[in-house]
Formats: sequence, C-alpha cells, structure tokens
Amino acid sequence: MDKNEEQQAYIDEMVRKRGYVLDYHKVLTKYDFDVMRATDNLVNAAYLQPRRLDRKVKELIFIVSLTVMRSEKNHIQSHIRTALKLGVSAEEILEALEMALPEAGVVAFQTGFDAWREVVGATGIEPSESALQDFKGTP
Repeated sequence: MDKNEEQQAYIDEMVRKRGYVLDYHKVLTKYDFDVMRATDNLVNAAYLQPRRLDRKVKELIFIVSLTVMRSEKNHIQSHIRTALKLGVSAEEILEALEMALPEAGVVAFQTGFDAWREVVGATGIEPSESALQDFKGTP
C-alpha cells in the first residue's frame, strides 16, 4: 500500500470509529501523518476505547466541554450528530448543553445551542403581530 492509500485508509477508519472527521484531521493526515497518528492515539485512549464511561456519556461531555471552550460550531455539531446516531435524544443533548449556562454563561451556551438547533432542526415560537405592534420601546 502506498502512502496515499494508507492515508486514505486511515481517514476512512477514523470515520468508521468516530462517526466523523474534522478538517484538521484531513489536512494533518495529508501533511504530517506521524503527528496525526500520535494525536489520534491520545484520542483513542481517552475517548474511543471502552472504559468506565460509555460512548453516549462521552459524547455529551464533549458537546458541553466544546461549548464551554467556545469551539467552532462544526466541531460541536460533529459530536451532536454522533450522539444522535448513538441514540442520545435531542432533548438529552439540550439538557447537557444547558449545564454550560451556570458555569460559562449565555454567550458560550448560545454557540452550542445554535449548533444543536441546526442539527436537530429545532424551531421556536414567533411573537404574534399584536405583540410586535404593542411594543413601545424604552422612553
């Protein structure tokens, strides 16, 4: 197997194990395969290998920690999609995300919430026209 085939096989296996790959996985695999493998070994040990916490719990922890750290929305969404595929309900994910509110605040929560809303297709309740017309604003 040549290097390109090995790299492609590696990315494909990451998707099979994780349920996703991020852009940095793809680029790092192409340009610095040794570092990608070393990084992936840590992720495998902490996240993918069966230990005391099951994969559903680990996904919820990832979703909340990435939200609190204000990670990119697509990274949070990759873990939301994986959690849903594993059988975690949209409501369970939202409840986990709400744990970010007291510790990280509304601004951090909103990034995770927006990621969740887009993935699950959640919609809100729009205000009525009469309420909008009744708004007087601040004097």
